[in-house]
Amino acid sequence: MFDLIPADRRATARAALTATFGTRPLDSLRPITTGISALIYRIEVAGRPYLLRLESPMRDEVRDPVRAYHCMQVAAEEGIAPRLLHADAASGAAIMDFVQGCSLNDYPGGAGARARDLGVLIARLQATPVFPPVAAYSTVLAGMFDRLIASGGFAAGLLEPHREGFERIREAYAWEHSAMVSSHNDPHPGNIVFDGARLWLIDWETAYRNDPLLDVAILTMYLAPTVELEDVLLRSWLGHAPGRLLRARLLVMRQMARLFYACSSGLHVAAAMAGAAPETDLAAPTVAEYVAAIEQGRLAEGSVEAQRVGGKVSFRVFLAGLTAPGFEEALAVVRRG
Repeated sequence: MFDLIPADRRATARAALTATFGTRPLDSLRPITTGISALIYRIEVAGRPYLLRLESPMRDEVRDPVRAYHCMQVAAEEGIAPRLLHADAASGAAIMDFVQGCSLNDYPGGAGARARDLGVLIARLQATPVFPPVAAYSTVLAGMFDRLIASGGFAAGLLEPHREGFERIREAYAWEHSAMVSSHNDPHPGNIVFDGARLWLIDWETAYRNDPLLDVAILTMYLAPTVELEDVLLRSWLGHAPGRLLRARLLVMRQMARLFYACSSGLHVAAAMAGAAPETDLAAPTVAEYVAAIEQGRLAEGSVEAQRVGGKVSFRVFLAGLTAPGFEEALAVVRRG
């Protein structure tokens, strides 16, 4: 079974299993291939399933197992993340309960009930003892953008409109450090598990103290994309109706989140395709077309090609958002505070 783990990580895996389960034998080990930043395995010990996670050695502005494992432990203690049995930041190995997921599309009560419960889940997360800080999200994003440009993965000037749009946002969006809260920072559908009864957040790799609107903004991108669902999400998260300034900040934050995903995908692709010719064209399918390609198997989820196309989709959506109705007004509202 251990042949399924890369040779250079087997000793780490064995040590984590021994520390957690002692001499109890491993019944099964199966790779989970949807992740891109860690090696993840479904294991069984004494007939019970668990998840073994081996972190990537890659480190950047936010990837730090010491902080990530602390955040995951806090979330697990509050019942927001699955129970954590082992976490060794030095070796980058963690073992947690395996939660069998059901489709989020089959959520009881439909999309409205799902949006409501996601708002409650994020409110619970933000009520936990505040996570350690890293930096303002805009500062993290600026660093990622600089590294992406330096990677040579994109032709000179190709991302300049995106850079100009980001700088306008960065200048307008004030960071209220005293208002920062515990934040997952990546609650896309792949990191949300519905077990048939309740929701869990998984993959705490990029968790840290952040603006309270980031997790909410990401949820509106993927799971509450309509005005009606956004309103349900915001009311359940806040406990009351949102005001004009919060809605404006949400719209602008959503733009930053889109750019974060674009840069993250671009950096993964640049690392995997070092030396390849740079991208010279950002033409991309629509979000719906991209999702359909994944669902129909025309793009393998988590593959380099899926990351390459997905990054271009995110760059396209970000650029379109800069000229969308209401963006300039929202930016002005945010700037005035």
